[in-house]
Amino acid sequence: MSYSSAPKTTKANSADYSFLRANPVKVLATLLLLTLLSSCGGGENNVSTGNRSGTLHWGNGTEPQSLDPHIATGVPEHKIIVALMEGLVLKDSKTLEPRPGVATSWDISQDGRVYTFHLRENARWSNGDPHNAHDYVWSWWRALQPALGNLYAYMYFPIANAKEYYEGEITDFEEVGIKALDDHTLRVTLNNPTPYFLQLLDHYSLYPVHRATIEKFGDADQRGTRWTYEGNLVGNGAFQLSEWKINRRVVVERNPHYWDADSIKLNKIIFYPIENAVTVERMFRAGQLHYSGTVPADKIAAYMERKDPALHIAPYLGVYFYRINTRVPQLQDKRVRRALGMTIDRDKISQRILKGGQIPAYTITPPGTMGYYPKSDLAFNPEAARRLLAEAGYPNGEGFPATEILYNTSEGHRKIAVAIQQMWKKHLNIDVTLLNQEWKVYLNSITSLDYEIGRAGWIGDYVDPNNFLDMFLCNGGNNRTGWCNPEYDQLILKAAPEAKTHTERLEIFNRAETMLLDDMPVIPVYIYTSHNLVNPSVKNFNDNILNQPSFKEMYLKADPADSGAKN
Repeated sequence: MSYSSAPKTTKANSADYSFLRANPVKVLATLLLLTLLSSCGGGENNVSTGNRSGTLHWGNGTEPQSLDPHIATGVPEHKIIVALMEGLVLKDSKTLEPRPGVATSWDISQDGRVYTFHLRENARWSNGDPHNAHDYVWSWWRALQPALGNLYAYMYFPIANAKEYYEGEITDFEEVGIKALDDHTLRVTLNNPTPYFLQLLDHYSLYPVHRATIEKFGDADQRGTRWTYEGNLVGNGAFQLSEWKINRRVVVERNPHYWDADSIKLNKIIFYPIENAVTVERMFRAGQLHYSGTVPADKIAAYMERKDPALHIAPYLGVYFYRINTRVPQLQDKRVRRALGMTIDRDKISQRILKGGQIPAYTITPPGTMGYYPKSDLAFNPEAARRLLAEAGYPNGEGFPATEILYNTSEGHRKIAVAIQQMWKKHLNIDVTLLNQEWKVYLNSITSLDYEIGRAGWIGDYVDPNNFLDMFLCNGGNNRTGWCNPEYDQLILKAAPEAKTHTERLEIFNRAETMLLDDMPVIPVYIYTSHNLVNPSVKNFNDNILNQPSFKEMYLKADPADSGAKN
């Protein structure tokens, strides 16, 4: 799952107000922020009033691209969608072990290939409609329509014939291993035993959608219709969408039709799409937010020194990396790509720029994922990198075209890009320019391969090496590099699923990752840690390695010793 965050600053004086016409949305957002900050002087703020009303104020990073679970791809979208929708299975907010969701229980066949789910008879959509097994059959059929452009379609491929149906090898969906045996029984047949299959069911790409609502606003495979808009969206989660003001807020309220509605403590969640990490941290300190999912690097040490309980730093199953568009002429030679990867000083980036316990990354899969420790010969070695670049026809960088790094707007991403720009100039004598784009524009550029080198981040959707390696299948929706290696695909899609032991499976993954790192369509930079600021009044906020919140468990209670925010 990809991630974002800080806008360009615009200079203005009494004689120049052109920026108002050029970017009115950002001006409105800034005015809103100033209003929020100015309101905190009299003792009342969002946190104190929210604690009384049961309203959680959540800093969400950026404006969501889409709330359609079969189209969305990012962490900001994920946070909102999991409040509005629910899968057959939930994850325990501490251990991430599978727990009953819409399904009360499930049976697994002795050979590990057939799952039979028993759905709740009191499951309802947020408009009160019955919610049953047929909804999953239709929703998963929709998710596998190529015209929809679901970048997570490959998540369905463990299901028998799902890949063949998606790629047009078979045209009858009845042949896919998804069957509603009755209104409350769903049977799913897999190609092979899949250790992480239950974890997949808590990923939003496998969430059900409300057929009548989608068809009211367009065809099932039509992107961008109004079905996800304020007043239209029908979900099956603990909350329902009540307001969506672009670049201002997304508001969700308790869903009275949710099967577990009586246990939900929060009345409302307001998600704020604020990209600038400094702004978000200030709003948190001013008591305007209960939560911030990011902390400016230069602020982390201060929080740690005073042992501020608001700061949560935890291991995070994710990797920060650069994608390389392998179709760009000067980047087609893998020796060039390797040279770029070998001249990034990851230790310097982690220690001097990030300062939050991040680990230098030399592989795409975080080491230790389900006992997997990938081998890598990638290292910081400028001398060897210069030899590779010379072999590729660019001795001392001569003749190498100016190349562009694309990143989504964020001060943190900018600092890393500047550092890498300087490292490549110093060690390879090549010129690199920087381009930042807002989240939605950036996603479109990356997806359409309208970039040269692009910043990326991948957060685990489930705890298994497969989740990091199946990204780079030929034509995979989240590959977005132009790289394709059929032998790699065979290892991921055929050899690994058919492995007889976990050890054998990990060895196959290691072979595949070695191929990936040798060709280097992606350059790993560092392994994430999560940095959250959480007001002490937020209860049942549990740190976990996927940094996934469980809004249905959270509640607000101000302790007598809490002042609401620390300055």
